[in-house]
Amino acid sequence: FFSSRRRHTRLQGDWSSDVCSSDLVLRFARVLFSRVTAFPPGDISSFLELCAGHWLSLRSLMEPNEDEQWHASQRGELHVVFAAPVQADACGELTIHLPDQGTTRLQFHTDHTVRINTISGRWVLCGDGSLELEVKQGNKVVRERIWFSKPNLRLRCTLEEFSDGAPGRASFSSEIRRVQRPA
Repeated sequence: FFSSRRRHTRLQGDWSSDVCSSDLVLRFARVLFSRVTAFPPGDISSFLELCAGHWLSLRSLMEPNEDEQWHASQRGELHVVFAAPVQADACGELTIHLPDQGTTRLQFHTDHTVRINTISGRWVLCGDGSLELEVKQGNKVVRERIWFSKPNLRLRCTLEEFSDGAPGRASFSSEIRRVQRPA
């Protein structure tokens, strides 16, 4: 597919005439593969650790109701802290700090249970590298799927469903890791 000969162009000094296209591809591949680590994370502790950091969140919230204002967009920041497991039955813990909204604590256990503040639910790390959470609250079930498209770009989709099958609130968030906190 790639030629190992130089490409010739009519323009003198054109970079493509000085560099072999296959050499560029090989150099790029070497650099790319030398930086590749296990991504997406293959175990729950690594996934939770990747969640840690300061994030800028852009969220679309949809809520079916009779009012015409069923959709809202929100922007916010959150700070996520990872704590490594201390007990044998633990996988790790996330503490999520939301300005003006308080703190949420998620404790993950090896039996695939998750405790979110005082509510219990289930978690599963899927084969595609996404994390799914499910929590039953009264007459509804809330499901959230979290995945990374890149180490610094996290996506979340949350769906609420009532016991009669009726949809509840839904949201989609894209979260970008802050490299540096704003001054």
